[in-house]
Amino acid sequence: MKAVRLHEYHQLPVVEDVPEPTIQGPLDVIVKIGGAGVCRTDLHIVEGQWAEAMGVALPYTIGHENAGWVHEVGAAVTNVAVGDTVILHPTPTCGLCLPCRAGNDMHCVDSSFPGLSTDGGMAEYLLTSARACVKLAPETRPEDVAALADAGITAYHAVRKAIPLLYPGTTCVVIGAGGLGHIGIQCLAALTATRIIVVDRNPDALKLAEQLGANQTVEADGSQVETVMGLTDGVGATVVLDFVAEQGAEQDGFAMTAPGGSYYVIGYGGTLTIPTLDIISTERNIIGNIVGTYNDLAELMVLAQAGKVTLHTKTYPLDAAVDAINDLDAGKVRGRAILVP
Repeated sequence: MKAVRLHEYHQLPVVEDVPEPTIQGPLDVIVKIGGAGVCRTDLHIVEGQWAEAMGVALPYTIGHENAGWVHEVGAAVTNVAVGDTVILHPTPTCGLCLPCRAGNDMHCVDSSFPGLSTDGGMAEYLLTSARACVKLAPETRPEDVAALADAGITAYHAVRKAIPLLYPGTTCVVIGAGGLGHIGIQCLAALTATRIIVVDRNPDALKLAEQLGANQTVEADGSQVETVMGLTDGVGATVVLDFVAEQGAEQDGFAMTAPGGSYYVIGYGGTLTIPTLDIISTERNIIGNIVGTYNDLAELMVLAQAGKVTLHTKTYPLDAAVDAINDLDAGKVRGRAILVP
């Protein structure tokens, strides 16, 4: 089968032939990929930012946003059958450790992360686990939903955690209306009554944000912090969801957060530098966010299949994976790039 393989850090991956995966255990599932999202994390992987954390041996297949059809199942699999349409939670988990038992399965102590720690889904077939499979309506096109497997669940997970804070009369600032942010805006509009202010440097992204439910938009032209403070009567936002968190956005995000408010870090790549006095004197909270739970993905798919959350995508054939990666890096992709084998 064809797969997108990373051979060396700081060099683009290549599309090459590799053996198809085979069933190894009773809960294994092999999925025929119908759509694989291209994520900024893939750019960070190429740059080597995940090398130490994951310790994966090169070469390997990237791709952690995957959907398709069940191709083969292990002997103990009962929740899906051959032919089912599925979207895959990005981290197959054990189901037995304390985080799994508590419903925090994204913190499983014995999970894998296809596309980061093992071979991923930018390929014709992917080996995963029954615990990762969310069954979808048969008519669902995997290419239409694949990016919800990571970008979607990550955005939804952040919004889901913030819901108790976002009652009527509050304000939520969304930094970045790109691949993750445009999903977060829709989740906020569907699940809360907060006022949504979106900050982005790209006018087209701001236009999309308005279409998806933003109440106000702010161009990131260097005066975005002052503009947001003006829109919030000098107080700041109850919640800031930072889907960028690099190139200065991380400092802006904390500065836009109101006293007693919460700054959610969802994007990454930058470094947040804050005097501890500024944290304790204002009681602002800094909250990390990594993917989400299996239930988060299942709930998100209910919203998606009801038409309340939609992906804006640009599709590429698998052979054009490098083009998709380059387009994403150059800022030419509005929404998500999707590889379709």
